[in-house]
Amino acid sequence: MSFKSIVRELREMKDGIGNRSRRGVEGRNWRDRARSHIAPDVAPLEPSEQGQWANIPPELLLDIIRRIEESETTWPARTAVLFCASVCKSWREVTKEIVRTPEECGRLTFPISLKQPGPRESPIHCFIKRSRDNSVYRLYFGLTPCEDESDKLMLAARRIRRATSTDFVISLVADDFSRASNTYLGKLRSNFLGTKFTLYDSQPPSDASIQERSQHSRRFRAKQVSPTVPVCNYSIANISYELNVLRTRGPRRMHCAMHSIPFSSIQEGGTAPTPTSFPQSFREKASLTSLSDAKETANDVCPRESLVLKNKAPRWHEQLQCWCLNFKGRVTVASVKNFQLVAAVDPSHNIPAEEQEKVIIQFGKIGKDIFTMDYRYPLTAFQAFAICLSSFDTKPVCE
Repeated sequence: MSFKSIVRELREMKDGIGNRSRRGVEGRNWRDRARSHIAPDVAPLEPSEQGQWANIPPELLLDIIRRIEESETTWPARTAVLFCASVCKSWREVTKEIVRTPEECGRLTFPISLKQPGPRESPIHCFIKRSRDNSVYRLYFGLTPCEDESDKLMLAARRIRRATSTDFVISLVADDFSRASNTYLGKLRSNFLGTKFTLYDSQPPSDASIQERSQHSRRFRAKQVSPTVPVCNYSIANISYELNVLRTRGPRRMHCAMHSIPFSSIQEGGTAPTPTSFPQSFREKASLTSLSDAKETANDVCPRESLVLKNKAPRWHEQLQCWCLNFKGRVTVASVKNFQLVAAVDPSHNIPAEEQEKVIIQFGKIGKDIFTMDYRYPLTAFQAFAICLSSFDTKPVCE
């Protein structure tokens, strides 16, 4: 059997995948959304009769999936890799072994990729569409929007205004923003003036010292929901905008304290936290136990300095009479929301000048309600999207 025929047959198996996974009940909805949503990272149940595909020799299976992973590098063709992971348990284990993290290959495959650091060399290009009628913000993968609306949806957020704050609820899908859903990833909450934001993650930080310092709040009573749904939010970052009391001209000034990312991640030989999968259970007892264990472990671990991001200083353009930044063609419309962030480095850190000038995330306007977002290591897509969402909130005292 040729390689092309194998790929074709894998695609034909799409209709039967939903019955073999834990999301089989939602199989019909999943097939409708497979084109524009990253596949749910839920381990499928192994059926009693897996069929002939489960009996393929391991060496041949490894070679088949490796060839598919190397050939299908862009969406929507990359769905073939997801089909491989959905055949049965053995196929999924091999696929997860072959597929590398975005930091290593620069590609997004599974939902957990959205909470893994981006590539070190070149950024991942995305864009955001804003819907004013329902206050929904959609993050898509790609350079620019496609004319046929076949864009790959990565994340979505809905803005909810409250009496004293504003919440941006972040989800894997654009039609379910319930905090009791397994598609819920976290939220961004602002203060009354829209000058300070706190980013909450539904997953606890993997680092013990960071987990001990992070604040967590209960979302709802654990007995009221499934144990596979997280019951707490964990504070992983703070975003603040400087007040512009004198109303001077210039871009917004912002600082992002990324508590879940150590400063050592941008130093030579440093690494950023990289989760490999979503927790399978969020039982209250297990959560409390992990927190107590983290506190005990953190006593023996030296507190790590968190990474802080700041605005890259713009230059004044005499001819245009405005502040300018080099977005390398990714931003075409002047807006107060446009920004580039770099690492805030102290001279004592001995960080090379090239590393200090490296743009970690940039965000800017290209049309009505359309914005570009490019991010790289050590930020994740989830963190970068939240930082950009903070720019959408009204800030009259900062402009």
